[in-house]
Amino acid sequence: MGTPEQLTAEGPAVSWAGRVGGLAGSCHPGPVVAVTVLMVALALTAGQSAARCVLTGAAVLTGQLSVGWCNDAFDARRDIEAGRRGKPVVAGTVGVTEVWVAAYAALLLCVPLSFACGLWAGAVHLAGVAAAWAYDLRLKATAWSWAPYALGFAGLPAFVALGLPGQPWPAWWVVTAGALLGIGAHLGDVLPDIRADLAAGVRGWPQRLGRDRALLLLPVPLVAASGVLVLGPAGPPGRWGWAALVVTALMATAGTVLGRRWERLAFASAVAVAMVDVTLLLLRGTGIA
Repeated sequence: MGTPEQLTAEGPAVSWAGRVGGLAGSCHPGPVVAVTVLMVALALTAGQSAARCVLTGAAVLTGQLSVGWCNDAFDARRDIEAGRRGKPVVAGTVGVTEVWVAAYAALLLCVPLSFACGLWAGAVHLAGVAAAWAYDLRLKATAWSWAPYALGFAGLPAFVALGLPGQPWPAWWVVTAGALLGIGAHLGDVLPDIRADLAAGVRGWPQRLGRDRALLLLPVPLVAASGVLVLGPAGPPGRWGWAALVVTALMATAGTVLGRRWERLAFASAVAVAMVDVTLLLLRGTGIA
């Protein structure tokens, strides 16, 4: 059948603009942008200076880019065999070697940018990036596939907190909430591809659960994150905190009940709960350390 590089080289030559667009598409731009913007916003609410916010954003961006490109490059063979034309490597707009080069280049940039935020901050962030690479290269097909998501998402707010003046350790509740959000993100990210993954022999944690049980479990870590974000910080939660907790519980319950008949509603309710969690995280940003 030929190598992935040979397969993507067939057909008319692709322009430089097309290859740049292919690289941009193969980095998983949605999650890359969302995570980077969220961390910059959290850095702002936590009290980092403008210059440090830019540095934090650059470190997170390069780390996320490296992970996204690693994922597409490593999965190229399976994606080609499955005919996933939505992937730039499969469509032939960019070659596998180019994606690997971009992944390693972004990773090399991420190292000094992370340590520029502080020794402990850099170590925590790079540990999360390393966990994400481990997921791409090996752990995604094991029962431990949830662990890199939990570690990576827990490390992001910790990275922001450790980047503050004095390098304070992050509050327990923000790390716990981050880990729970990561587990929820893992379930939501894998759900659409569970059947295809099983056919390809990928048996991560959600695949072992099966689509129905994974869909049922999806809102649980997200609602748990809501509880931690509302009840974890010092002081009373206040009316808005209790209201947010009630709303997320109701949305999750409705999604679980109605999702048995209308699957998309279950996923939509989980996304809504995750958005509430992100809002709570930003509102609580001043107390993350």
